[in-house]
Amino acid sequence: MMELFNSLFSDPEVLEVTLLSLKVSGIATLISLVIGLPLGTLLALAKFPGRSFMLSIINTGMALPPVVVGLAVAMTLWRSGLLGDLRLIYTPAAIIIAQTIIAAPVVTGLTAAALQQLDPRLQLQLLGLGASTPQMVLTLWREARLPLLAALMAGFGSVISEVGASMMVGGNIKGQTRVLTTAIVLETNKGEFERAIILGALLLTITFLINYALTWIQQRGAKQR
Repeated sequence: MMELFNSLFSDPEVLEVTLLSLKVSGIATLISLVIGLPLGTLLALAKFPGRSFMLSIINTGMALPPVVVGLAVAMTLWRSGLLGDLRLIYTPAAIIIAQTIIAAPVVTGLTAAALQQLDPRLQLQLLGLGASTPQMVLTLWREARLPLLAALMAGFGSVISEVGASMMVGGNIKGQTRVLTTAIVLETNKGEFERAIILGALLLTITFLINYALTWIQQRGAKQR
């Protein structure tokens, strides 16, 4: 087992797969944050027709099956699909698109929930003191920074461990679109269970370390409040 462990971590393909996993999931999480933070803020603070309907769609999207997302993205990016001319199918960009669709509702929904839990009088007080809308929003984000960090962790966790959509739109191509989760599936199908277990342990370790760092930041912020 130790010989396999040492040989696996000296394998450049493992490093390549790991870095690609972090790259695509990190970019997808960042894009989801750019989309979800303002959209969740809008849904939490603004009053407009159809707001409840949009919240229902976001909450449904938080439980959207990854394979359904993979199917929809694959059909869109396929040669005969709406965006087939872009030739993105079976590329890392396709995986990023699918993972963004998975993570964005999670970040949006948790952002809206976090801001809705704040005292509504705080918003009125800030506006009464002459704060502009951007200043008010930034202040509310600071007040809700702990649950917003939790939204970030949830968004990242929803994509770093995702396999169905990544395999459907990425194709699990060696040296191009193979990430840790799809590599684990491949090794399992080949009967290389020890190798699959070690890759799984590596994925869990990476996920733990990233979430540990974010949790440390979150709890440090809680102590300073």
